[in-house]
Amino acid sequence: MSAYAVPAPPVPTVPVEGSDAAFPVRRILCVGRNYAAHRREMGGDDRDPPFFFAKPADAVVPPGGDVAYPSVTANLHHEMELVVAIGKGGANIPVAQALDHIFGYAAGVDMTRRDIQNAAKDKGQPWDASKGFDQSAPISAIRTGVAAPPQGRITLSVNGQVKQDAVVADMIWSVPEIVAEASKLWALAPGDLIYTGTPEGVGPLVRGDTVTGEIEGVGALSFRVI
Repeated sequence: MSAYAVPAPPVPTVPVEGSDAAFPVRRILCVGRNYAAHRREMGGDDRDPPFFFAKPADAVVPPGGDVAYPSVTANLHHEMELVVAIGKGGANIPVAQALDHIFGYAAGVDMTRRDIQNAAKDKGQPWDASKGFDQSAPISAIRTGVAAPPQGRITLSVNGQVKQDAVVADMIWSVPEIVAEASKLWALAPGDLIYTGTPEGVGPLVRGDTVTGEIEGVGALSFRVI
């Protein structure tokens, strides 16, 4: 094999709870507007199917890392989400078999440059830059051995004040349905992460804020915006 023309980038990883092994991140897929109340606060229709967008693998911020306030925005938002880690690949996966492809679950935050997103929407332009920027995907350690998709409480607080408080069971599309739908658009592979959507209560962050999030039965994360 020929040598690389430039230094090869490191493989982004997420720790696995209770293990010395790390989960290598291949790519990050995200579901938009998968909670009815959040659809309404963003001006959507409850009946619309979820849509997908992506973040680069190196957007992940493993537990313990701070998040730098990104450039070219004055309206950075938090979006607390259940994250599905894929351990077995496949395309056109039936809903009934989707859980067989899941390695584990984590708690994550989809960081969003809301002003850039809104400006792009107004012009009918892609809004990749509003979602796929550096350090835009903080995440907890991945928990394995979860018998069924989590359904419990999902919360996010900023400086100790609760901003998002809902239950995962309120998702419009379930975890198996999300995995099945994603596999129609991409051939999923081990290392893929799927952020499954956020409940209502998204809002702004500023430098110096401490963000804490938790999902019942999955785990918690905490980081500072610097």
